[in-house]
Amino acid sequence: MSSAPALRLAEPQSASFVERWYVLIMMCLVYTLSIADRYVVSTVLDPIRDELHLTNLGVSLLTGMAFGVFYILLGFPLSWLIDRYNRRKIVAVCLVLWSIMTAVCGLARTSFQFFMARVGVTVGEAGGTPGANSLLSDYFPTARRPMALTVFSLGAPIGAWLGYNVAGAIADQYGWRAVFYALGIPGVMAGAAVWLTVREPARGCLDAGKDPLAPSVKATMRFMWQQRSGVHTMLGTAVCALWGWGLMFWTPTFLQRTYHMTVGQAGDVTQNMHLWGGGLATLATGWLMARSTMVDARRIVWLLAAGTAIATVASGVVYWTRDLALAKAMLWIYIPAIYFYIGPGFGLLNNLAPCRMRAMFCAMVLFLANLGNLVITPNVIGLLNDWFLRYHLDDADALRLAMLCIVPTGFWAAAHLYLAARDIIADQERARTYT
Repeated sequence: MSSAPALRLAEPQSASFVERWYVLIMMCLVYTLSIADRYVVSTVLDPIRDELHLTNLGVSLLTGMAFGVFYILLGFPLSWLIDRYNRRKIVAVCLVLWSIMTAVCGLARTSFQFFMARVGVTVGEAGGTPGANSLLSDYFPTARRPMALTVFSLGAPIGAWLGYNVAGAIADQYGWRAVFYALGIPGVMAGAAVWLTVREPARGCLDAGKDPLAPSVKATMRFMWQQRSGVHTMLGTAVCALWGWGLMFWTPTFLQRTYHMTVGQAGDVTQNMHLWGGGLATLATGWLMARSTMVDARRIVWLLAAGTAIATVASGVVYWTRDLALAKAMLWIYIPAIYFYIGPGFGLLNNLAPCRMRAMFCAMVLFLANLGNLVITPNVIGLLNDWFLRYHLDDADALRLAMLCIVPTGFWAAAHLYLAARDIIADQERARTYT
């Protein structure tokens, strides 16, 4: 028996097709709002910097560091709760909390007030993605999890489109503060819908058919380290985030400075790349994950490694060229590529973890990913930007050089994904038979 209180449980073995996909759509909505609220600050980075009188490093510390540090610290305790208690309730409460605090960001008048509001957003978001992943793994069986979690990851391109492009249009018309109100308020209603309409499934019902006690944190970490393919998958996807999403944090500002665009104009450049390019890349990956040829997990990580390496070359061209047409062409390769690894990565990790370790596995990869894309990359770019300014470069060229320094990390990510193939079949079997 589980140590958690008695829960109202669904039995996904008998759940209808409609119910399974309704839960998947709701969790995709949770992820959409998470991504939108997380990355909207990069859209309005320069207006925030100007109004609050900050340096490039200062604004990245205020926006990226404030979110990233608290996210990675809170991810583990919240995932510990998710592995033991009602996931539906935790996800719903977290969504309402971070949505309220997103709206509060628009009220901030000082850098300290903005920092505290972003910390509040972090407290909520740290529980959203691990909880959603754990829920979906008990609605979709092993063979369908990479596909289901790829559909779930459609929240990333849709959320980025909202956070980058819709937010840019709102900022041009009504100012940067209105952006946070527009994103925060709908999230409260979505959180209420999750609480009222999503049922809590029995843990492990599609795996071992039982609900064992959750292992200790020490036992979980020991097992995680023994899953060598899991370690490579975590590091590969985390470095993908450091490279892809870390560079994307500064990309709207790069376009504004390099090509003399407004916030909204920079959003127009990338909006179809995020929504349609990222969305289609995610759907195509989901379709591939559902093919019988992809039952062999080695083919999945080989595909991810190859795609990441190709997109790394494209990202280098984006920040090197001064030709907007060429930059747009390469962005059509680079931007969709920062989405296609997300769903398969989550799916693989859920198959490499026993049912009561899944939230902790998810927390670990989110810890590493957010350390990279919200703490390390934005601040390294901001620091290098300020440093290059000392050599009499203008803002645009200093930022260009800073971003080019990060581009090669994409090859590092591809190497980890390729190495994951060596042990992934045996590691999946070890997770399935863990007791």
